[in-house]
Amino acid sequence: MSETPRLSPGDTAPDFTLTDDTGADVSLSSLRGRKVIVYFYPAAMTPGCTKQACDFTDSLESLQAAGYEVLGISPDKPEKLGKFREKESLGIRLLSDPDREVMTAYGAFGEKKMYGKVVQGVFRSTFVVDEEGAIEVAQYNVKATGHVAKLRKDLGLDA
Repeated sequence: MSETPRLSPGDTAPDFTLTDDTGADVSLSSLRGRKVIVYFYPAAMTPGCTKQACDFTDSLESLQAAGYEVLGISPDKPEKLGKFREKESLGIRLLSDPDREVMTAYGAFGEKKMYGKVVQGVFRSTFVVDEEGAIEVAQYNVKATGHVAKLRKDLGLDA
């Protein structure tokens, strides 16, 4: 299996402009001066991805109070992301990366084993980008359940 290059703390976060579920363009560079949690997930409306998106939404108020913006990125089209937001009452911004270019730039897409077969897929991954656009935290192959609580602890947000 070919190894996808991975990002590490201190690396410059690859900039991107993607369309969100409302059809608006969102650029990472436009969020400079804020900390941004960028997380990649395989597919909207699947059980694990729903759990993760709901956990981020449940924590959104306290994350924003601590100066964090949250962006969830999947290969889904904006229309599907809009349905996902509506169905699950999500508060986070959902971005569409249908060409998987941003996922690839972050090392969150590539070959993985699934049921004994090598397939191309999304690695559930989370990055924290600091105010200057550098990677502060890079976590690959995270679990859908319990991940947000662990991330909050890693960021020192839970007393």
